[in-house]
Amino acid sequence: MLKGTLDMMILRTLVAGDAHGHTIAKVIERTSEEMLEVEQGSLYPALHRLEDRRWVSSHWGVSENNRKAKFYRLTAVGRKQLTSETSRWRQMARAIALVMGEMPSEGGNE
Repeated sequence: MLKGTLDMMILRTLVAGDAHGHTIAKVIERTSEEMLEVEQGSLYPALHRLEDRRWVSSHWGVSENNRKAKFYRLTAVGRKQLTSETSRWRQMARAIALVMGEMPSEGGNE
């Protein structure tokens, strides 16, 4: 996974509503058609970092299998950050596509 993309994907996942870590990981994996695997060793430090930055908040609840779990919620600040990160990501993806020759180059010389 590219550096910095996990935070953005977590924020995007939480747009749909509160979720606990396991669900966040599964949604990212399922949405990526299993191309991305979210390791717990990456997920929980990222969630703590996002909480420290106040991009997400957390509360305790009960999971779908009746276990106590920490649920994460996207904050207003996190929503603004997601908008910014998404814009940056699109610019970066376009730049990479240009370099990789997936978009027509100016002048037609390759």
